[in-house]
Amino acid sequence: MKMEEQTKSLEVQDENQPPDAPDRGDAGVADKARGNVDGSCDKSKDTCTPARSEFSDPVYKEIAVANGHINRMTKDELRAKLAELKLDTRGVKDVLKKRLKSYYKKQKLMQTALCESSNMDTYYDYICVVDFEATCEENNPADYLHEIIEFPMALINTQTLEIEDVFQEYVRPEVNTQLSDFCIQLTGITQETVDNAGTFPEVLEKVVHWLKQKELGTKYKYTFLTDGSWDMSKFLNIQCRISRIRYPQFAKKWINIRKSYGNFYKVPRTHTKLTTMLEKLGMKYDGRPHCGLDDSKNIARIAIRMLQDGCELRVNEKMHTGQLMSVPSTARLEGAPVPHPPCLRP
Repeated sequence: MKMEEQTKSLEVQDENQPPDAPDRGDAGVADKARGNVDGSCDKSKDTCTPARSEFSDPVYKEIAVANGHINRMTKDELRAKLAELKLDTRGVKDVLKKRLKSYYKKQKLMQTALCESSNMDTYYDYICVVDFEATCEENNPADYLHEIIEFPMALINTQTLEIEDVFQEYVRPEVNTQLSDFCIQLTGITQETVDNAGTFPEVLEKVVHWLKQKELGTKYKYTFLTDGSWDMSKFLNIQCRISRIRYPQFAKKWINIRKSYGNFYKVPRTHTKLTTMLEKLGMKYDGRPHCGLDDSKNIARIAIRMLQDGCELRVNEKMHTGQLMSVPSTARLEGAPVPHPPCLRP
């Protein structure tokens, strides 16, 4: 459930790469071609930057030249080249340019054996997309407590680039027990549905059981992905306090796809709403807007398209001591921990 006006003020930009920054992708590659990168590693923070020699190979100059050529291509030329390469031709011009650049970069690095073939072995095996629906009023009072009433998930297999499975449970609210007419019309969730649903701790136990069945956190590396910061930093945070349980450890870090999308395609935050992202990628919303499961599946479609376009989606936000914080792009790529049942607050 997204309240757009309030979300903007809560989302945290990536300090190292703001979405509305100008596209320095080609200049960055050129810098690497000249060896203009200093290597450093801070083990205390699990962050590293590449050593100077890593980018000294002439291939980076070739990539920079190719990027410059792609920048001068018209939209029709981009589509023709993508079609020739049997790549997706949908999307606005900037998306098409990024898709073609990513393709050539990958090909060049593979040809020179600089592309880390083991990268996929260390990447997430699964990305779990979550998009909560919560209680709401047409004009929410300042002290209004949003309670989760739908807990949906869409599970992306990063090897097959498909939605492998979905999960959906409705939740019975404890404070705002009667749904407003506005909330019913917005979400399509009826009073009868939530009256017959389990409490949040009960549903969270089902979530944990489902994640464990998928062997996430044990056999497979995984992480969560959301459309903005609100789902984890606000809705889940508030709900855990209402239900008097600890915030689940496995949900403390996630990928904010709005931030990832803005950084990857170099667009301002105003272009990262769900419907806008779909439109810019040449796709249409499939299903009922504000149905949590349909929202999750559409967000997953965007994530899959980004992965296909060469984006390495990484955790970029986290909860730390109850506060929303950014995770730098240089942080070590780690999966979420093994999920455990909810624990009561002391």
